[in-house]
Amino acid sequence: MLNFCTLFNTTYLSRGLAMYNSLLQQCKDFHLYIFAFDNNSYELLAKMELEHATIVSLYAFENPRLLAIKEERTAGEYCWTCASSTIKYCIEEFRLDHCTYVDADLLFFSDPSVLINEMGTKSVLITEHRYTAGYDQTQTSGVYCVQFVTFKNDIKGMEVLNWWVDACIDWCFNRFEDNKFGDQKYLDDWLTRFDCVHVLEHLGGGVAPWNVQQYDFSSRAKHTHGVELVSGNKFDLIFYHFHDFSYIDEKTYCLSNLQYKLDRNSVRYIYKPYAKALSLAKAQIYKVNKETATHELKGDISWITAVVGRSVLFFLRGYYKNFYRQRGMEFGFVSVKMFNIF
Repeated sequence: MLNFCTLFNTTYLSRGLAMYNSLLQQCKDFHLYIFAFDNNSYELLAKMELEHATIVSLYAFENPRLLAIKEERTAGEYCWTCASSTIKYCIEEFRLDHCTYVDADLLFFSDPSVLINEMGTKSVLITEHRYTAGYDQTQTSGVYCVQFVTFKNDIKGMEVLNWWVDACIDWCFNRFEDNKFGDQKYLDDWLTRFDCVHVLEHLGGGVAPWNVQQYDFSSRAKHTHGVELVSGNKFDLIFYHFHDFSYIDEKTYCLSNLQYKLDRNSVRYIYKPYAKALSLAKAQIYKVNKETATHELKGDISWITAVVGRSVLFFLRGYYKNFYRQRGMEFGFVSVKMFNIF
């Protein structure tokens, strides 16, 4: 059985649930430990009685070491601080032989067991950012991304995990300082610091806005397939990281940070399924509590006008569909109606 853990609060409920549902569709045998970072998310998830999930409250999870540094960090920094500790908690509390931390804003398109099997005899699995040229943030954000990180419950795996937990409690902030950034830059020297770490090679693990430009995607038999443009290597998409995906309003999304260009196939075969998955997750949540806000709105679309001009705003509303089809995604936002043209 594959063991996963994740953490999120109410504003990430629909994303976290969509991720769980995708595991449900793609994994034959798995369990997800969800660390609910506010009372509302804990109570709602507990009521949902998810068959393959265990909901862990902050009250159960937080220890004196974490509580001692909680007030000096922002909510986001505290989540980064806690990621490594959630893995440790799961392995020790539930006596797991391994555990994989996954970000709540992932969606699985194929069975992730192929990624974990790639570890072989190694005890730790990490994934690279694989930045597209022009988007390289290695110096500040790190070589590796804390999005899908696996630790085995063996001597070497726990040595690395305990080192990471201690480092994050000591320092974990949203700034670059002394070659550190959040919980992420700590991974940069693991291949030399430890001898039990494997870097994921499968191209289908770790596709994200900062590297999706390197691939072309298509769909066949309900599976999403990719081709690396430089090498021609083909692969199945295992998971996509929807970093910076946000809601402008209830029916308009900002797909990612505006610096990342997304082509038409990426939107059609990756982002469109995600929008559907979020919609289904919201429907599940509303059955339990119709008053729950499952995401944080970033405001109306008036800011887009200031950035790209009124003519492009009309285009985004669906007027110039042929132009949109031909040029692909020049900007990273789209309305629900516009998904219909893909």
